[in-house]
Amino acid sequence: MKVVTIIPANNEEKTITEVVKACKAVEIIDEVIVVSDGSVDKTAFLANIAGAKVIDLPENIGKGGAMMTGVNNTDGDVILFLDADLIGLTASHIKDLLLPVITDEVDMTVGIFDHGRLATDLAQVIAPYLSGQRALKKSLLLQMSNLDVTRFGVEVALTRYASEHNIKVKKIVLSDMSHVMKEEKLGLVKGFAARMK
Repeated sequence: MKVVTIIPANNEEKTITEVVKACKAVEIIDEVIVVSDGSVDKTAFLANIAGAKVIDLPENIGKGGAMMTGVNNTDGDVILFLDADLIGLTASHIKDLLLPVITDEVDMTVGIFDHGRLATDLAQVIAPYLSGQRALKKSLLLQMSNLDVTRFGVEVALTRYASEHNIKVKKIVLSDMSHVMKEEKLGLVKGFAARMK
Protein backbone atom coordinates (compact mmCIF):
# COMPACT_ATOMS: atom_id res chain seq x y z
CA MET A 1 0.00 0.00 0.00
CA LYS A 2 1.56 3.27 -1.15
CA VAL A 3 1.11 6.26 1.14
CA VAL A 4 1.41 9.77 -0.28
CA THR A 5 1.20 13.21 1.29
CA ILE A 6 -0.23 16.01 -0.84
CA ILE A 7 0.32 19.59 0.28
CA PRO A 8 -1.47 22.36 -1.64
CA ALA A 9 0.47 25.58 -1.15
CA ASN A 10 0.00 29.20 -2.16
CA ASN A 11 2.82 31.51 -1.10
CA GLU A 12 3.82 29.54 2.00
CA GLU A 13 7.61 30.02 1.94
CA LYS A 14 7.72 30.65 5.71
CA THR A 15 6.31 27.26 6.71
CA ILE A 16 6.60 24.82 3.78
CA THR A 17 10.09 23.54 4.64
CA GLU A 18 9.14 22.35 8.13
CA VAL A 19 5.92 20.71 6.90
CA VAL A 20 7.80 18.77 4.20
CA LYS A 21 10.57 17.77 6.62
CA ALA A 22 8.02 16.43 9.11
CA CYS A 23 6.51 14.24 6.37
CA LYS A 24 9.89 13.04 5.13
CA ALA A 25 10.70 11.86 8.67
CA VAL A 26 7.78 9.38 8.64
CA GLU A 27 8.87 6.00 7.30
CA ILE A 28 5.38 4.91 6.19
CA ILE A 29 5.13 7.84 3.74
CA ASP A 30 6.41 6.89 0.30
CA GLU A 31 6.07 10.23 -1.45
CA VAL A 32 5.53 13.90 -0.56
CA ILE A 33 3.97 16.09 -3.24
CA VAL A 34 3.74 19.86 -2.93
CA VAL A 35 1.41 21.54 -5.41
CA SER A 36 2.49 25.16 -5.58
CA ASP A 37 -0.76 26.84 -6.57
CA GLY A 38 0.41 29.90 -8.50
CA SER A 39 2.89 30.90 -5.78
CA VAL A 40 5.04 33.94 -6.54
CA ASP A 41 7.44 33.46 -3.61
CA LYS A 42 10.00 30.69 -2.90
CA THR A 43 7.43 28.02 -1.96
CA ALA A 44 8.23 25.68 -4.88
CA PHE A 45 12.00 26.14 -4.56
CA LEU A 46 12.05 25.49 -0.81
CA ALA A 47 9.72 22.48 -1.07
CA ASN A 48 12.04 20.96 -3.66
CA ILE A 49 15.11 21.58 -1.49
CA ALA A 50 13.31 19.92 1.45
CA GLY A 51 12.82 16.76 -0.64
CA ALA A 52 9.28 17.01 -2.00
CA LYS A 53 8.15 16.32 -5.53
CA VAL A 54 6.93 19.74 -6.67
CA ILE A 55 4.17 20.51 -9.15
CA ASP A 56 4.49 24.21 -9.88
CA LEU A 57 1.22 25.57 -11.28
CA PRO A 58 1.71 28.85 -13.19
CA GLU A 59 -1.68 30.22 -12.11
CA ASN A 60 -3.75 29.89 -8.95
CA ILE A 61 -6.55 27.37 -9.51
CA GLY A 62 -7.81 27.11 -5.93
CA LYS A 63 -7.27 24.59 -3.17
CA GLY A 64 -9.55 21.92 -4.61
CA GLY A 65 -7.83 22.08 -7.98
CA ALA A 66 -4.40 21.95 -6.38
CA MET A 67 -5.36 18.96 -4.23
CA MET A 68 -6.75 17.01 -7.18
CA THR A 69 -3.73 17.91 -9.31
CA GLY A 70 -1.67 16.12 -6.69
CA VAL A 71 -4.06 13.16 -6.61
CA ASN A 72 -3.96 12.86 -10.39
CA ASN A 73 -0.16 12.81 -10.35
CA THR A 74 0.33 9.89 -8.01
CA ASP A 75 -0.43 6.18 -7.91
CA GLY A 76 -0.71 6.25 -4.13
CA ASP A 77 -3.37 4.19 -2.37
CA VAL A 78 -3.69 6.30 0.79
CA ILE A 79 -3.62 10.08 0.55
CA LEU A 80 -2.76 12.41 3.40
CA PHE A 81 -3.72 16.03 2.79
CA LEU A 82 -1.89 18.62 4.86
CA ASP A 83 -2.02 22.40 4.79
CA ALA A 84 1.26 24.12 3.95
CA ASP A 85 1.04 26.65 6.80
CA LEU A 86 1.07 24.26 9.76
CA ILE A 87 2.97 25.18 12.91
CA GLY A 88 4.17 22.41 15.23
CA LEU A 89 3.54 19.41 12.92
CA THR A 90 5.31 16.25 14.13
CA ALA A 91 5.81 12.70 12.90
CA SER A 92 3.46 11.57 15.67
CA HIS A 93 0.64 13.78 14.35
CA ILE A 94 1.15 12.36 10.87
CA LYS A 95 1.08 8.73 12.04
CA ASP A 96 -2.04 9.38 14.11
CA LEU A 97 -3.81 10.64 10.98
CA LEU A 98 -2.60 7.81 8.73
CA LEU A 99 -2.74 4.61 10.76
CA PRO A 100 -6.54 4.36 11.24
CA VAL A 101 -6.94 4.53 7.44
CA ILE A 102 -4.03 2.21 6.63
CA THR A 103 -5.39 -0.43 9.05
CA ASP A 104 -8.98 -0.04 7.74
CA GLU A 105 -10.26 1.09 11.13
CA VAL A 106 -11.98 4.01 9.36
CA ASP A 107 -12.31 5.40 5.84
CA MET A 108 -11.20 8.95 6.68
CA THR A 109 -9.50 10.81 9.50
CA VAL A 110 -9.84 14.53 10.22
CA GLY A 111 -7.26 16.38 12.29
CA ILE A 112 -8.45 18.82 14.97
CA PHE A 113 -6.05 21.32 16.55
CA ASP A 114 -5.77 21.33 20.34
CA HIS A 115 -3.57 23.38 22.68
CA GLY A 116 -1.93 25.11 19.73
CA ARG A 117 -3.18 28.69 19.80
CA LEU A 118 -6.46 29.87 21.26
CA ALA A 119 -7.69 31.38 17.97
CA THR A 120 -7.09 28.27 15.87
CA ASP A 121 -8.39 25.93 18.57
CA LEU A 122 -11.58 27.99 18.80
CA ALA A 123 -12.01 28.07 15.02
CA GLN A 124 -11.88 24.26 14.92
CA VAL A 125 -14.31 23.86 17.81
CA ILE A 126 -16.79 26.00 15.90
CA ALA A 127 -16.19 24.36 12.51
CA PRO A 128 -14.14 21.13 12.71
CA TYR A 129 -15.26 20.13 9.22
CA LEU A 130 -13.05 22.93 7.80
CA SER A 131 -9.86 21.11 8.77
CA GLY A 132 -7.43 20.54 5.89
CA GLN A 133 -5.61 17.73 7.71
CA ARG A 134 -7.14 14.49 6.42
CA ALA A 135 -6.17 10.97 5.43
CA LEU A 136 -8.29 8.77 3.16
CA LYS A 137 -8.08 6.14 0.46
CA LYS A 138 -7.55 7.41 -3.08
CA SER A 139 -10.39 5.14 -4.23
CA LEU A 140 -12.77 7.17 -2.07
CA LEU A 141 -11.58 10.43 -3.61
CA LEU A 142 -12.12 9.12 -7.11
CA GLN A 143 -15.78 8.42 -6.31
CA MET A 144 -16.35 12.13 -5.74
CA SER A 145 -17.00 14.54 -8.57
CA ASN A 146 -16.01 18.17 -9.08
CA LEU A 147 -13.54 18.38 -6.19
CA ASP A 148 -11.09 20.00 -8.59
CA VAL A 149 -13.36 23.00 -9.11
CA THR A 150 -14.10 23.49 -5.42
CA ARG A 151 -11.97 26.53 -4.60
CA PHE A 152 -12.59 26.98 -0.87
CA GLY A 153 -15.10 24.28 0.06
CA VAL A 154 -13.03 21.12 -0.36
CA GLU A 155 -13.13 20.19 3.31
CA VAL A 156 -16.88 20.80 3.48
CA ALA A 157 -17.39 18.70 0.34
CA LEU A 158 -15.37 15.80 1.80
CA THR A 159 -17.25 15.95 5.10
CA ARG A 160 -20.62 16.13 3.37
CA TYR A 161 -19.82 13.20 1.07
CA ALA A 162 -18.72 11.10 4.06
CA SER A 163 -21.94 11.90 5.90
CA GLU A 164 -24.21 11.17 2.94
CA HIS A 165 -22.52 7.85 2.13
CA ASN A 166 -22.10 6.50 5.69
CA ILE A 167 -18.32 6.65 5.48
CA LYS A 168 -16.55 6.03 8.78
CA VAL A 169 -14.68 9.14 9.91
CA LYS A 170 -12.49 9.54 12.98
CA LYS A 171 -11.45 12.88 14.48
CA ILE A 172 -7.78 12.96 15.47
CA VAL A 173 -6.63 15.44 18.10
CA LEU A 174 -3.45 17.20 16.97
CA SER A 175 -2.02 18.51 20.21
CA ASP A 176 0.22 21.59 20.34
CA MET A 177 -0.35 22.35 16.67
CA SER A 178 -1.86 25.29 14.84
CA HIS A 179 -1.50 27.15 11.56
CA VAL A 180 -1.09 30.64 10.21
CA MET A 181 -4.57 32.14 10.12
CA LYS A 182 -6.08 33.84 7.08
CA GLU A 183 -6.29 37.08 9.05
CA GLU A 184 -2.52 36.95 9.60
CA LYS A 185 -1.77 36.31 5.93
CA LEU A 186 -4.23 38.66 4.30
CA GLY A 187 -4.92 41.27 6.96
CA LEU A 188 -7.90 41.42 9.27
CA VAL A 189 -10.60 42.49 6.79
CA LYS A 190 -9.57 40.31 3.81
CA GLY A 191 -8.73 37.39 6.06
CA PHE A 192 -12.07 37.48 7.85
CA ALA A 193 -13.86 37.70 4.48
CA ALA A 194 -11.94 34.65 3.24
CA ARG A 195 -12.86 32.70 6.39
CA MET A 196 -16.55 33.56 6.03
CA LYS A 197 -16.49 32.49 2.38
